[in-house]
Amino acid sequence: MNIKLLVEGGSMKPGPSLSQKLGPVGIPINKVISQVNEATKNFSGIKVPVELNVNPSTKEFEIKVFSPPVSELLKKELGISKSSALQKKMQVANASIEQIISVAKTKFSNLLCKDLKSAVKTVVGSCVSAGILIENKSAVEIEQDIDAGIYDKEIKQESTETSPEKKEELKEYFNKLKSVQDKVIKKEQAEKEAADEAKESSKKEKTEPAKTAEEKPAPAKKKK
Repeated sequence: MNIKLLVEGGSMKPGPSLSQKLGPVGIPINKVISQVNEATKNFSGIKVPVELNVNPSTKEFEIKVFSPPVSELLKKELGISKSSALQKKMQVANASIEQIISVAKTKFSNLLCKDLKSAVKTVVGSCVSAGILIENKSAVEIEQDIDAGIYDKEIKQESTETSPEKKEELKEYFNKLKSVQDKVIKKEQAEKEAADEAKESSKKEKTEPAKTAEEKPAPAKKKK
Protein backbone atom coordinates (compact mmCIF):
# COMPACT_ATOMS: atom_id res chain seq x y z
CA MET A 1 0.00 0.00 0.00
CA ASN A 2 1.43 3.35 -1.06
CA ILE A 3 0.67 6.64 0.71
CA LYS A 4 1.82 9.87 -0.94
CA LEU A 5 2.66 12.93 1.14
CA LEU A 6 4.04 16.42 0.55
CA VAL A 7 5.97 17.46 3.64
CA GLU A 8 8.14 20.30 4.90
CA GLY A 9 11.69 18.96 4.70
CA GLY A 10 12.85 17.92 8.16
CA SER A 11 9.82 19.53 9.82
CA MET A 12 6.87 17.22 9.29
CA LYS A 13 4.25 17.66 12.02
CA PRO A 14 1.08 15.82 13.07
CA GLY A 15 -2.23 17.11 11.76
CA PRO A 16 -5.75 16.11 10.64
CA SER A 17 -4.69 15.39 7.05
CA LEU A 18 -1.90 13.08 8.16
CA SER A 19 -4.18 11.30 10.64
CA GLN A 20 -6.75 10.65 7.90
CA LYS A 21 -4.12 9.01 5.71
CA LEU A 22 -2.24 7.02 8.35
CA GLY A 23 -5.00 6.30 10.87
CA PRO A 24 -6.79 3.57 8.88
CA VAL A 25 -3.46 1.80 8.23
CA GLY A 26 -2.72 1.50 11.93
CA ILE A 27 0.93 2.59 11.91
CA PRO A 28 2.27 4.92 14.64
CA ILE A 29 2.11 8.50 13.41
CA ASN A 30 4.96 9.69 15.63
CA LYS A 31 7.21 6.95 14.26
CA VAL A 32 6.40 7.99 10.70
CA ILE A 33 7.04 11.66 11.46
CA SER A 34 10.39 10.91 13.09
CA GLN A 35 11.66 8.78 10.20
CA VAL A 36 10.34 11.11 7.48
CA ASN A 37 12.00 14.11 9.14
CA GLU A 38 15.29 12.23 9.29
CA ALA A 39 15.00 11.24 5.61
CA THR A 40 14.17 14.78 4.47
CA LYS A 41 16.43 16.84 6.75
CA ASN A 42 18.65 17.86 3.80
CA PHE A 43 15.66 19.62 2.24
CA SER A 44 14.99 21.90 5.21
CA GLY A 45 12.63 24.75 4.41
CA ILE A 46 11.12 23.35 1.22
CA LYS A 47 8.24 21.03 0.31
CA VAL A 48 9.29 17.48 -0.48
CA PRO A 49 7.22 14.66 -2.07
CA VAL A 50 7.41 11.51 0.06
CA GLU A 51 5.92 8.08 -0.55
CA LEU A 52 5.31 5.49 2.19
CA ASN A 53 5.25 1.87 1.10
CA VAL A 54 3.22 0.25 3.89
CA ASN A 55 2.72 -3.44 4.61
CA PRO A 56 -0.78 -3.53 6.22
CA SER A 57 -0.24 -6.95 7.83
CA THR A 58 3.06 -6.18 9.58
CA LYS A 59 2.55 -2.39 9.91
CA GLU A 60 6.10 -1.94 8.60
CA PHE A 61 6.83 0.82 6.10
CA GLU A 62 9.54 2.09 3.80
CA ILE A 63 10.13 5.74 2.96
CA LYS A 64 10.95 6.97 -0.53
CA VAL A 65 11.94 10.63 -0.89
CA PHE A 66 11.56 12.32 -4.27
CA SER A 67 13.20 15.48 -5.55
CA PRO A 68 11.25 18.62 -4.57
CA PRO A 69 9.29 20.49 -7.29
CA VAL A 70 11.29 22.97 -9.38
CA SER A 71 9.33 25.85 -7.81
CA GLU A 72 10.44 24.78 -4.33
CA LEU A 73 14.07 24.37 -5.40
CA LEU A 74 14.02 27.85 -6.93
CA LYS A 75 12.65 29.39 -3.73
CA LYS A 76 15.35 27.64 -1.72
CA GLU A 77 18.12 28.66 -4.10
CA LEU A 78 17.02 32.30 -4.27
CA GLY A 79 16.00 32.70 -0.65
CA ILE A 80 12.41 33.72 -1.34
CA SER A 81 9.28 32.58 0.49
CA LYS A 82 6.81 32.59 -2.40
CA SER A 83 6.38 33.12 -6.11
CA SER A 84 4.74 36.16 -7.66
CA ALA A 85 0.96 36.21 -8.00
CA LEU A 86 1.27 39.12 -10.46
CA GLN A 87 4.01 37.97 -12.81
CA LYS A 88 3.53 40.85 -15.26
CA LYS A 89 3.60 43.51 -12.54
CA MET A 90 5.85 42.12 -9.83
CA GLN A 91 9.11 40.19 -10.00
CA VAL A 92 10.26 38.48 -6.80
CA ALA A 93 13.93 37.71 -7.49
CA ASN A 94 16.83 38.15 -9.92
CA ALA A 95 18.71 34.88 -10.46
CA SER A 96 22.05 34.23 -12.07
CA ILE A 97 22.35 31.65 -14.85
CA GLU A 98 24.59 29.69 -12.48
CA GLN A 99 21.75 29.42 -9.95
CA ILE A 100 19.41 28.17 -12.67
CA ILE A 101 21.99 25.55 -13.71
CA SER A 102 22.31 24.46 -10.07
CA VAL A 103 18.56 23.84 -9.80
CA ALA A 104 18.54 22.06 -13.17
CA LYS A 105 21.33 19.72 -12.04
CA THR A 106 19.50 18.91 -8.80
CA LYS A 107 16.27 18.13 -10.64
CA PHE A 108 17.78 16.59 -13.80
CA SER A 109 17.20 12.92 -12.90
CA ASN A 110 13.48 13.59 -12.42
CA LEU A 111 13.00 15.61 -15.59
CA LEU A 112 12.18 14.19 -19.01
CA CYS A 113 15.13 16.02 -20.56
CA LYS A 114 17.77 14.62 -22.89
CA ASP A 115 20.55 16.88 -21.64
CA LEU A 116 21.38 19.61 -19.11
CA LYS A 117 20.60 22.39 -21.59
CA SER A 118 17.03 21.13 -21.93
CA ALA A 119 16.76 20.88 -18.13
CA VAL A 120 17.98 24.47 -17.78
CA LYS A 121 15.28 25.61 -20.21
CA THR A 122 12.68 23.73 -18.15
CA VAL A 123 13.76 25.57 -15.00
CA VAL A 124 13.75 28.87 -16.87
CA GLY A 125 10.18 28.10 -17.94
CA SER A 126 9.22 27.78 -14.28
CA CYS A 127 10.73 31.21 -13.66
CA VAL A 128 8.25 32.72 -16.14
CA SER A 129 5.23 31.74 -14.03
CA ALA A 130 7.04 32.43 -10.74
CA GLY A 131 7.94 36.03 -11.63
CA ILE A 132 11.71 35.49 -11.44
CA LEU A 133 14.18 37.51 -13.48
CA ILE A 134 17.41 35.94 -14.70
CA GLU A 135 20.55 37.97 -15.37
CA ASN A 136 18.50 41.22 -15.22
CA LYS A 137 16.20 39.94 -17.99
CA SER A 138 12.78 38.32 -18.17
CA ALA A 139 12.77 34.52 -18.24
CA VAL A 140 11.29 34.62 -21.74
CA GLU A 141 14.30 36.60 -22.98
CA ILE A 142 16.67 34.14 -21.31
CA GLU A 143 14.95 31.23 -23.08
CA GLN A 144 15.73 32.95 -26.36
CA ASP A 145 19.34 33.58 -25.27
CA ILE A 146 19.75 29.88 -24.42
CA ASP A 147 18.45 28.89 -27.84
CA ALA A 148 20.95 31.33 -29.37
CA GLY A 149 23.79 29.62 -27.51
CA ILE A 150 24.70 32.59 -25.31
CA TYR A 151 24.98 30.41 -22.19
CA ASP A 152 26.42 27.28 -23.81
CA LYS A 153 29.76 27.75 -22.05
CA GLU A 154 28.23 27.94 -18.55
CA ILE A 155 25.93 24.97 -19.23
CA LYS A 156 28.71 22.84 -20.72
CA GLN A 157 30.95 23.56 -17.73
CA GLU A 158 27.99 22.98 -15.37
CA SER A 159 28.78 26.26 -13.61
CA THR A 160 26.86 26.59 -10.35
CA GLU A 161 28.89 29.21 -8.47
CA THR A 162 27.96 32.89 -8.80
CA SER A 163 30.76 35.36 -8.19
CA PRO A 164 30.27 37.89 -5.36
CA GLU A 165 30.56 40.71 -7.91
CA LYS A 166 27.75 39.31 -10.03
CA LYS A 167 25.58 38.67 -6.96
CA GLU A 168 25.97 42.30 -5.94
CA GLU A 169 25.17 43.53 -9.46
CA LEU A 170 22.03 41.39 -9.68
CA LYS A 171 20.96 42.50 -6.20
CA GLU A 172 21.43 46.18 -7.01
CA TYR A 173 19.42 45.89 -10.22
CA PHE A 174 16.60 44.05 -8.45
CA ASN A 175 16.44 46.53 -5.55
CA LYS A 176 15.95 49.40 -8.01
CA LEU A 177 13.26 47.45 -9.85
CA LYS A 178 11.52 46.52 -6.61
CA SER A 179 11.40 50.17 -5.56
CA VAL A 180 9.60 51.05 -8.79
CA GLN A 181 7.26 48.04 -8.47
CA ASP A 182 6.31 48.96 -4.91
CA LYS A 183 5.44 52.53 -5.93
CA VAL A 184 3.26 51.33 -8.82
CA ILE A 185 1.41 48.79 -6.66
CA LYS A 186 0.95 51.33 -3.85
CA LYS A 187 -0.51 53.83 -6.34
CA GLU A 188 -2.86 51.22 -7.83
CA GLN A 189 -4.01 50.20 -4.35
CA ALA A 190 -4.74 53.82 -3.42
CA GLU A 191 -6.70 54.33 -6.64
CA LYS A 192 -8.69 51.15 -6.00
CA GLU A 193 -9.53 52.21 -2.45
CA ALA A 194 -10.64 55.65 -3.68
CA ALA A 195 -12.83 54.06 -6.36
CA ASP A 196 -14.37 51.69 -3.81
CA GLU A 197 -15.14 54.58 -1.45
CA ALA A 198 -16.75 56.58 -4.27
CA LYS A 199 -18.82 53.55 -5.30
CA GLU A 200 -19.96 52.96 -1.71
CA SER A 201 -20.84 56.64 -1.28
CA SER A 202 -22.86 56.64 -4.50
CA LYS A 203 -24.66 53.50 -3.39
CA LYS A 204 -25.66 55.09 -0.08
CA GLU A 205 -26.99 58.18 -1.82
CA LYS A 206 -29.20 56.06 -4.09
CA THR A 207 -30.62 53.95 -1.26
CA GLU A 208 -31.20 56.84 1.17
CA PRO A 209 -34.94 57.81 1.00
CA ALA A 210 -35.74 61.35 -0.10
CA LYS A 211 -37.45 63.59 2.46
CA THR A 212 -41.22 63.97 1.94
CA ALA A 213 -43.09 67.26 2.21
CA GLU A 214 -44.23 66.32 5.73
CA GLU A 215 -40.63 65.73 6.78
CA LYS A 216 -39.47 69.05 5.41
CA PRO A 217 -39.34 71.80 8.04
CA ALA A 218 -42.16 74.37 7.76
CA PRO A 219 -41.11 77.81 6.58
CA ALA A 220 -40.65 80.32 9.38
CA LYS A 221 -43.60 82.75 9.90
CA LYS A 222 -42.93 86.42 9.17
CA LYS A 223 -43.12 88.68 12.15
CA LYS A 224 -45.75 91.46 11.91
